[in-house]
Amino acid sequence: MSVSTIVSSVAKSRSAFLCQSVRPFTTVQNGHKSSQTSVDPSTVSHHSKLAENWWDDSGFLKALQSMNSLRVPLVRDGLFQTGAACSDRKNTPRPLEGLNIVDVGCGGGLLSEPLARLGASVTGIDASAELIEIAQQHAQLDPSLQNRLTYIHTLAETHACEAEAKYDAVVSSEVIEHVKDKHFFIEQCTKLLKPRGSLFITTLNRTTLSWLGGVVMAEYVARLVPQGTHQWELFIQPSELQIMLEKYGCFTKLLHGMCYNPLTDEWHWSQNVSINYAIHAVKTD
Repeated sequence: MSVSTIVSSVAKSRSAFLCQSVRPFTTVQNGHKSSQTSVDPSTVSHHSKLAENWWDDSGFLKALQSMNSLRVPLVRDGLFQTGAACSDRKNTPRPLEGLNIVDVGCGGGLLSEPLARLGASVTGIDASAELIEIAQQHAQLDPSLQNRLTYIHTLAETHACEAEAKYDAVVSSEVIEHVKDKHFFIEQCTKLLKPRGSLFITTLNRTTLSWLGGVVMAEYVARLVPQGTHQWELFIQPSELQIMLEKYGCFTKLLHGMCYNPLTDEWHWSQNVSINYAIHAVKTD
């Protein structure tokens, strides 16, 4: 199949997505039913099918695994910069000792585990029961994670009602590009934060280049991820995300571009935010 045929096929899929009707979930918050939700059932189903191969370092999620080379230091260093992490512990094996972190949309635990190994008390939440089960099974392989890592099958909005202002940091990596109601999602994430707490997000920008690289090349040409993983219309531009963060009481401390080399399976920081980027925001008092 030629590249032009692939591009035409993906473009038709985009048009179909724009025309489709989405039936909202019904969730319960504070005893009242709400049609607002941070998850899309089709997305949960799609990712649940990948559960058995979530930790396969040569499979579809290997780029997500290697992304830890950037996102783990992003969280660690960001928490030292804000003063949440004690400077005396910076060069110790567990520099994040004493901090509470929630990984929203944790999947099978690829990011939750290394953060817990840095000493933090980590809670991973996800809407997929299958992924939470895989995360729990994998965590059992490392006894050092016991009492440091907890997984819960729940939604962000449900957990925000149960653990409001509990966490020193909220991490949500490669999640918001799958969320339709982004304002609602960001609101729930900020509710989970303590005052002066940090919110770390990695995601995809909505540009022509991200459509060509993040959808056409990644899903249909190089097949780095399964087809249908991403909907370009749900990608979010950094300026849009920053406005949302400000609306819910957070200011942007850092914005970095992220560049992936599929030939070497390596990630690098970049000034270019046209495809992947990371944001560190801090909640005001």
